[in-house]
Amino acid sequence: MNKDRYAVMGNPVAHSKSPQIHALFAAQTNACLRYEAMLVEKGGFNAAVSEFQKSGGQGLNVTVPFKQEAWHLADKRSDRAELAGAVNTFVIKADGELYGDNTDGQGLVVDLIENHKIDIKAAKVLVIGAGGAVRGVLAPILACRPECVTMVNRTMSKATELVQHFASLGTLKTSSFSDLSGQTFDLIINGSAASLQGEVPPLPASIIHKNCCYDMMYGDQPTSFMSWAAEHGAKRTIDGLGMLVEQAAESFYLWRGERPATAEVIAKIRHQL
Repeated sequence: MNKDRYAVMGNPVAHSKSPQIHALFAAQTNACLRYEAMLVEKGGFNAAVSEFQKSGGQGLNVTVPFKQEAWHLADKRSDRAELAGAVNTFVIKADGELYGDNTDGQGLVVDLIENHKIDIKAAKVLVIGAGGAVRGVLAPILACRPECVTMVNRTMSKATELVQHFASLGTLKTSSFSDLSGQTFDLIINGSAASLQGEVPPLPASIIHKNCCYDMMYGDQPTSFMSWAAEHGAKRTIDGLGMLVEQAAESFYLWRGERPATAEVIAKIRHQL
């Protein structure tokens, strides 16, 4: 029996948990599919996608550094991908059309609301970072109608650019790190890459007060940001593994029309870390 073919493309990509996640989804839904991690050389993304299409591939995930290239390559894009300026999921239609979507923000919001029972509506939210990861999640966060989203980033101009881009969707403002002193937040989301280097953004400890701190990164141990937040009195600290699995579930649904259950998959992937 021929297996439906899917893959994730990135560079690097060997560390990706996506093949294990989709194998678990396939087993759960009795789907006959193959999902692989494909290392793509920089400058070779368009050719790799074209080759995958010609070989009968039906869907792709896209990770760093190709999400912006994928956005440009898409024949059509979802509204959320259009806003994000990045595509992390391709649905390859029978006529060859490349439909681009972005499931990152959906993954974050579902993890927060469904898995951790965190109410974003009317919350004061602080988002750290202004790169592609943050750009991909802002619209879904704002759709939950928080009271305000404050953006902080080492390069203020990048945060200002995002505030202007998403201004029509809700209340957004920028802040410098030093000006955060004395402010309070219900939810703090670290979308910077600081945890990858074992670092913590230059946040004043005063903002951590019985609130929830979420790091979009994850690992086999709490991230540096989570540890720092816990030490300074955070009510809860959460890493981004659930977001990873939930965005994968959304991609699986776009491809297969069936939404897999995620709780058991999150637990299994966590055990493998």
